[in-house]
Amino acid sequence: MPSYRTIISALSVGQILVWAIMYYGFSSFVLPMQRDMGWSQPDIMGAFTLGLMVWGLATYAVGAAIDRGRGRAVLTGGALVGAAGCALWSQAHSLPLLYAAWALLGLAMAMTLYEPAFSEITKRFPDRYRQGITTITLVGGFASTLSFPAAAWLLLTLGWRPALLVMAGVLLLVAPLHAWVLRGPWKRPAVPGAAPVEVEVAQDQATLRQAMQGRTFWLLTATFTLYAFALSTVWAHLMPAFESRGLSQTEAVAVMVWFGPAQVAGRFAFLWLGRPLSHRSLGLMVLALFPLALTVFVLGRQPLVLVGFAVLFGVANGLITIVRSNIVPDFYGREHVGRISGAMSGIALCTRAAAPFLTAWALLGLGGYTGLLWLLVVMGVATLALFALARPPQPRA
Repeated sequence: MPSYRTIISALSVGQILVWAIMYYGFSSFVLPMQRDMGWSQPDIMGAFTLGLMVWGLATYAVGAAIDRGRGRAVLTGGALVGAAGCALWSQAHSLPLLYAAWALLGLAMAMTLYEPAFSEITKRFPDRYRQGITTITLVGGFASTLSFPAAAWLLLTLGWRPALLVMAGVLLLVAPLHAWVLRGPWKRPAVPGAAPVEVEVAQDQATLRQAMQGRTFWLLTATFTLYAFALSTVWAHLMPAFESRGLSQTEAVAVMVWFGPAQVAGRFAFLWLGRPLSHRSLGLMVLALFPLALTVFVLGRQPLVLVGFAVLFGVANGLITIVRSNIVPDFYGREHVGRISGAMSGIALCTRAAAPFLTAWALLGLGGYTGLLWLLVVMGVATLALFALARPPQPRA
């Protein structure tokens, strides 16, 4: 079996490529498709929404497969399904074909993006998975930095259909990388022989059913669902919201370029300085940053002030991934981490898919982006409160 360092390095390369192509790549193709095919923006965005929905619906099944020791097949197959989705997308001359391509890409995202890799690392390296997850998220933070210029160059050089075929080819290279590096079994931890405690679970190896019997599971699920909803709303409405603040497109882009570096800087800071912190303490700090960043956005009008929003928002968004991926094994053990994480993530991802549509309607009642942003601040405070209530489960006497 390859070494820890080899596995982490290979999965890091795989993550930056799958995120750059399947998640961040979509937005670069919206305008070329619109110009070429005459499709409306809502029609095109609907394909991405479908992909997000499929991603959310498939996460539990993916997690269960990893719990059964099939992580290698999941991550390898996900890259192959993603390649097929990009190839089909390149041939989309009708909306049904575009939607079919994005249904495939949604399944591929569920099989490859972060959670499956994190669960597999947690299984393989019970004593070192935290460092591995941090390293992968650190590298993955550069995916947007790679995606936008690479997609722009491919579009300018080849056009959007050949560009998608190139992206499919890259994913075909990721598949054998996953297959090679994940060969060999991981050791399953021993499940305690004692009878299940009637519980608010805190067994070393809780099942999904046991986890769901306690309120901690639902508090964490509500936390990440609200966060995903607010985050998706911000990304979907970012440019119009900047315009409502009085920024030109050039000024808005100058603010947005700070997201990626701040995200990576936050992860670097945690890697070097934050290891003594528990993931619960880190989560409280990160979730406090989120409404603070949104408050700066609401009140800020000058580009320099809004850079402050971008930095705070980027740091929070970079570190929440580390919190979310570590809190489940911290609270519930590693044996069923795929199922428990998949159940939590599935609900949050489905909510994230619906957020842009729902908040577009909410804008009508809130009177514009100032009202919507204040609503997101309130949601951020509620997210922090829910997480604060989610304490490590303890067995009942």
